Amino acid sequence: MADTAHAAPAAHTTHRTPELIFLEPVFHQKIWGGRMLESDFGYQIPDGPIGECWAISAHPAGDCKVAKGSYAGMYLSELWTQHRELFGNLSGEQFPLLVKILAADDDLSIQVHPDDVYAAEHEDGSLGKCECWYVLHAEPGATIVIGQNAHSREEFARAVDAGNWDELLNIIPVKTGDFFQIDPGCVHAIRGGTLILETQQSSDVTYRVYDYDRRQADGSLRELHLQQSLDVIDYNQQPPTNGTITAVEKNGVTRLIACDRYTVERVRVAATTDAATPTQLTAHWPFLCVSVIEGSGTVNGQVLARGDHFIVPAGIDVLSFVSTTESMELICSYPPAD
Repeated sequence: MADTAHAAPAAHTTHRTPELIFLEPVFHQKIWGGRMLESDFGYQIPDGPIGECWAISAHPAGDCKVAKGSYAGMYLSELWTQHRELFGNLSGEQFPLLVKILAADDDLSIQVHPDDVYAAEHEDGSLGKCECWYVLHAEPGATIVIGQNAHSREEFARAVDAGNWDELLNIIPVKTGDFFQIDPGCVHAIRGGTLILETQQSSDVTYRVYDYDRRQADGSLRELHLQQSLDVIDYNQQPPTNGTITAVEKNGVTRLIACDRYTVERVRVAATTDAATPTQLTAHWPFLCVSVIEGSGTVNGQVLARGDHFIVPAGIDVLSFVSTTESMELICSYPPAD
């Protein structure tokens, strides 16, 4: 599905020195949201129950503007269309990634996402939705839904009809610092009391299986998509038992996941008592998405604070991070090269 949210003028040919692309988040009201993005991250958010911060997005449902620099005021979708050189000249009609912060005061619906093939056929050419979660905060005793216990479409449908949710769903404890990969076809739900950074394909296709019969402000129930869900659930997936990260940290970098849609890494930048020694990352990506999730510091001389999100375009070969707090923590992601 091509991005039609903003008209695309003719591509510019003026050569510019590559610069970091800082973005303005887009906020979405959700029935399960609250004010956590304001109280925890200090964002200036709209009134009401705000559940999602779309931090790096070119999707029509939440297209981020460039906050400063040579491209200030342009939408990320426009940059993708007009300046593909910034993104390693990747092919494709759509910017491939979407980075969000999800702030759940209440439980999200029980849901599942399609893969690229099903979404392209049934959702007007949309990408599918492969995603992953890094848990920024979880209240004591918090739980999460990842996976289900039925082995066939018929068994799942019978359990739904009978309302046997406790038996059907794989419910596990969740704690700060956990990580989960959510492949298409995996039944899942974030629950209340959790704050999560989500890296995903640029898609907004969600099939709701169950929404607790709760009503929206106008008294209506949210739409369910049971038949589509039954179509796309992977009944052979093995549910996880926990989200503990077991990957080895090397020079401050932990690779959380590498799949055919994205690679996601956690980067920890330790402060030094002497003259600051930068933590350096050398380019091996078409472009890089970066979210500052803890602490503050600088990157290539530019000031960073918790809650900042930016893209490192192609042409910037080395990033030098310095922490000005006890430590600075980042989540970085990039798509595969063509």
